[in-house]
Order: sequence, then structure tokens, then C-alpha cells
Amino acid sequence: MDFISTLLIAIALAMDAFSVSLTKGFTLKNLTKSQALWFGIFFGGFQALMPVLGWLGGIQLEWLITTFAPWVAFILLLLIGSNMIRESLSGDEEDEKDSDKFSFKELTLLAIATSIDAFAVGITYAVLKVDILIPIIMIGVVAFIFTIIGLYLGKKIGNYFGDKFEIVGGVILILLGVKILLEGLGILVL
Repeated sequence: MDFISTLLIAIALAMDAFSVSLTKGFTLKNLTKSQALWFGIFFGGFQALMPVLGWLGGIQLEWLITTFAPWVAFILLLLIGSNMIRESLSGDEEDEKDSDKFSFKELTLLAIATSIDAFAVGITYAVLKVDILIPIIMIGVVAFIFTIIGLYLGKKIGNYFGDKFEIVGGVILILLGVKILLEGLGILVL
């Protein structure tokens, strides 16, 4: 597979990570460089790991992933997005502190939810008998970069629009989950 095709695949896969990191940038008012680095590592790492797992699983697991992965991503993003909206609407100061908390558990769930499509790419690489070393490096690096950009862009936008922008972030996560589900069911092709 040529460099341009691999780069375009990496950018396409990084779009979900960018969207989610943009949303988290809205809500993490006290985002530190360390937290941003963890987001980049998790999102980039899962985006690189999933194609490897797909490639190793090959065609044997294709039916399982195409059947259940969209539902898993949808449910995870729905739960996280709904929780963001609930916390924003509650107006409780304690909830505001909680929404600004950095959580490895939530980070892991978000990284998994946004990288499931990379698993399918790994299956495609196995079918096409593509060497995946260079693609997984590119996929991971592009996702890392897009995640960092999304976080800081989201933080700037969130600071400009204020606290209630968390509702928009929650809605974006839910809509992203619906999009992933509809694409997985073959209803929506983008």
C-alpha cells in the first residue's frame, strides 16, 4: 500500500479521536500538558493496536466485529455523552469538579470506542496481505497529533463559550455514536 493511501486511512481513522478530544477539550477546564499527553498516548496507542489485533484475527473475527463493534461504540459514547449532559444540566458545583476530573477509566473507554473501526482496517490489511508495520505507526502518530490538536482547540472554544458548552460536547459524543452505529448497520455511508 502506498504512502498517500496509508496517510489518508490514518487521517480518516483519526477523525473520531479528534472529535472526542475536541469534546473533552471543551469540558476539561484545567487541562494539563500531562493529561493531553495521556490522551494522545491512549488514542494513538489504541488506534495503532486495533489494526494489529484485526490483522492477527484476520477474516475469522470479521463477522463478530462487523456485528457487535458498532453497538459497543454506540453504547459507550451514548453513556459518556449522556453523563456529560446530565452533569452540565445539574448545575451542582461538585458535579462541575467531577466533570473536570481526569479519569483513566473514561479515557480507556473513549479510546476503545473511537478505535474499533481501526480493527476492521486491520482485517482488511490481513485480507490484502499488507505488511502493517508502517501503517500502524502512521495511524498511531496521526491519531496522537489529531488528539492533541483537538484537545487544545476544544479548550480554546470551551473557554470562549463558557461552562454550558459541555452540553454540546455530550451531544457530539452521542451523535458520533449514532453515526458509528448507522455506518456499522449499513444505513449510513460517509
